[in-house]
Amino acid sequence: MEPGTHAAVHAPFQTLLPQMPTIPILMPQLGESIAEATLVKILVEPGAHIEAGADIFEVETNKATMTVGSPCAGRVDQILGKVQTSYAVGSQLAAFEVSDEDAQALGFAEGGTRQEALSAPPSMPNAESLHFQFNEEDNIVGYQPKVEPVVGGLPVPAGATGASYISPRMRARMNELGINASDLAGIAGTGAGGRVTVEDFENFLRGLEQHKLTPASPMRIAVADSMRRSWTRPLATVGSPVMLDAMLAHRRKADPKPGPALYAIRALAIALAENTAVAGRLIGNRIVHPRAIDIGFAVEVEDGVFVPVLREVDKTPLVKLVPTYNRLVEQARARRLPHDMNRPGIATVTNFGTFGIVWATPIPLPEQNLILGLGAGSKVPRWSDEVNQFIPVVEAEITLSFDHRVCDGGAAGRLLARVAKLLQEPEKL
Repeated sequence: MEPGTHAAVHAPFQTLLPQMPTIPILMPQLGESIAEATLVKILVEPGAHIEAGADIFEVETNKATMTVGSPCAGRVDQILGKVQTSYAVGSQLAAFEVSDEDAQALGFAEGGTRQEALSAPPSMPNAESLHFQFNEEDNIVGYQPKVEPVVGGLPVPAGATGASYISPRMRARMNELGINASDLAGIAGTGAGGRVTVEDFENFLRGLEQHKLTPASPMRIAVADSMRRSWTRPLATVGSPVMLDAMLAHRRKADPKPGPALYAIRALAIALAENTAVAGRLIGNRIVHPRAIDIGFAVEVEDGVFVPVLREVDKTPLVKLVPTYNRLVEQARARRLPHDMNRPGIATVTNFGTFGIVWATPIPLPEQNLILGLGAGSKVPRWSDEVNQFIPVVEAEITLSFDHRVCDGGAAGRLLARVAKLLQEPEKL
């Protein structure tokens, strides 16, 4: 026997097998205001072979348990996540062995090592992996982050899109490039009935390369996905002017001083506590009423919006809300919100008046059906029956955008009128 032959015969069997590509299983984006989630249960064992879509983990957010599934069939190589531990969106929870074909379809380069596969962003596909021919100049340069929202508990489907029909071949091409149907709204289709054809799509891609292109941040992608899901519902907006003189006088004397948005938050909470059906969700043929009056508020951050939430606002006096509100604003701007403050409330308040905007139609979050907007205040003349003449008052427009399936204009108008009345009686807040 030749030297070294014995060692070759008894080499570990696995060294004789081809190494399969390994991809990461990541904590998914659970909503535009959710930055992390807690892993509560591991549903598979290392070494298990599972099918596409099989549940791997249960994670907790929004007072509900959701699942993280496998993107394709494969073998669980390692479990990296730990139970009862919170992980930020994008954190790796497991390593997953898949076929070469599935790895390429998911955007991972062919022939890379395991470490490269787990650390590198998905690459753009090779021409051989596409369903039809395309030129190199058609490719969109640079990796585009994609959001994979968990749909549990949402009143609208996360996969809802704006297109009426997309062929399987074109859908595959769009998935390869990280594009969804909403991005095709500007394409004039030449197919039957105005349908966007593959040729229309490829011409659209070639046209993009003639423009300046910059990558969208994960925050921007998350906000875009949330608004796309929200827009699948019939949304409407009502508005009304409200005098702010009483509120401003109350604020001058208050210590600590509430911001205008906090007055609106407290007024909305009291009004919703009086009629919770308006803030309910339509599930099948029933209105699901909220169990608590938790109100979120929009805080602008770089390239996006965070929506921290104040809990049980209807039961908490305005003066006690001020420290919590101020702390949450600072934490949101620093992107360090506590996990429990990321869970969505039943409605949101946005003070777009800080940007000098007088009137707007904000869009509620997918898991909510109400958003109250507060416009910029200005001094205007208003007729007074008491003195029989016009007097100067500070007035602002408030708007209420709502899901028209849950309530009609009358109910929305009465809710808005109640909020306006409470804002003129700040001592009751």
